[in-house]
Amino acid sequence: MLELELIPEKSLASDQWEFTLGMHFSQAVMIIQSQVGVIRGVQVIYSDSNPLSKDLEINLSQDGIRLRFDPISQRLKVIEIYNLKLVKLKYSGMVFNSEEVYPTMEQIEHSFGATLPGLYNPNSEMYVVYFRGVSFYFPASKYQNPTGPRPLGSPVAVLVSIHPGSCESNVETPPLPLNFCLGEVYLSGLLLLEDLGLRLHLYTGGTSRPLEGRKETITCQIHLGDTPQEIVSRLGSPGRVFYKSEDKMKIHSVRRLAEAVGRTDYFFNYFSMGIDILFDGRTHKAKKFILQTNYPGHYNFNMYHRCEFLINLPVERGTEHLESPNIQVTAYTKWETISEHLNASPKPVVLNRASSINTKNFFGPTLCYGYRDFIFEVMPNQHIASVTIYRSESVF
Repeated sequence: MLELELIPEKSLASDQWEFTLGMHFSQAVMIIQSQVGVIRGVQVIYSDSNPLSKDLEINLSQDGIRLRFDPISQRLKVIEIYNLKLVKLKYSGMVFNSEEVYPTMEQIEHSFGATLPGLYNPNSEMYVVYFRGVSFYFPASKYQNPTGPRPLGSPVAVLVSIHPGSCESNVETPPLPLNFCLGEVYLSGLLLLEDLGLRLHLYTGGTSRPLEGRKETITCQIHLGDTPQEIVSRLGSPGRVFYKSEDKMKIHSVRRLAEAVGRTDYFFNYFSMGIDILFDGRTHKAKKFILQTNYPGHYNFNMYHRCEFLINLPVERGTEHLESPNIQVTAYTKWETISEHLNASPKPVVLNRASSINTKNFFGPTLCYGYRDFIFEVMPNQHIASVTIYRSESVF
C-alpha cells in the first residue's frame, strides 16, 4: 500500500516521488517507470478518434489513483484518488485515511479544519465538501436532505480530488512548475519564417538567489544551413544526438567503408521543444526541421513535448469562403482542412515505423503527403503527427 502526502492545490507525493499539478505527461510517465514493482496496473486512456475532445488519463488501477491531463497542453490538471482503500493518505503529517483511520466528515474536518457547508452535485449524486485545492466526495444516499448542511451518521469519503483553485468545476490547467524548468528549455511557440527559418519563443527557469526561482523567456531564430555550433548556441544542447541507422549500415560494405566514416547524417533531438534537426553528415549543416505534435496513438507518443507551431501557407484553391489568402496550420489543424486548400500530393507514402527491438507497430501506419518544401505525416484520425521542413534544391 502506498503511503502518500496530500498537498492541496499542488501535489500527491511519497518520499521518493511527487505527482505535481502542471507537470507534463511525459514527466509523470518517467516517475512511473522509475517505480516499477511499486506502482502497478498502469493504464493510459484517451480518445483515439478525437484526442482533443477529452482528458488524457493515466489510471493507476492497483493504487486507486487517476491522473487527468489537459488534452491540449498535456499538463496535469487534476489528481483523483478514487479507491481510498488502496492508499494511506496524510496531510501535514497527520493520517486521515488508512486501514485504521476512515475519512469520515469528522476526520476530514479534524485534519483540514472548518469549511463551508458542502454542496450536492446532481450529476454525480455526490455531496462535495470543498477546501481550497482539494475536494472530498461523499455518497448522497447517506444524507437525509442532500442540500442540507450535515449528513446522517458518519459517511466515509469515496473520492478525493486535488485541483487548482477553490473548486474543481472549470479548472484551468496550471503552468509548468518552476522547479521543472530548471535545467531544461521549453517551447511556448514557433513561427515559420518566409525563408523556411524558425523563430522560437522559449522559456526556462533561472535563479537570481539560491532559494528563489524565476521564469526566463528567450526568442531566437534558426535556419536551414546552420551548423551544429550555431544551433547549440541558440537552443542549447540537444536531449540526444541520434545517427541514422540506415547510414550506419554502410560499415558492412568494404567498398563504402571509407566513404561512410564521418558522413552519417545525424539528428539533434530536442524532446522538451518537440523539434528534431537533421544535419548532413558531409557538410554538417542543418537540412531538415521536424516538428512533432505528440498525439496519443502515434508511434513516437510520449517522446516529445508538443511543438506549438504556426505555419502560414498560401491558399491555392477553395478561396471563396476564406477571408485571408493564407491558411494557418497549427498542431491542431486537421489534414482534411489543409488539403481542401492546397495542391498537395494526391498519393501519400505509407510510413510504418518499427524498432529493432520491437518489430511490431501496434499503432499502425501513418500517411505522408508532400507539399512544396513540407512533408505532412497524417494519422488515421486526420491529425498531423509531424511536419518536416526542408529545401527542395540544396544550396549548402
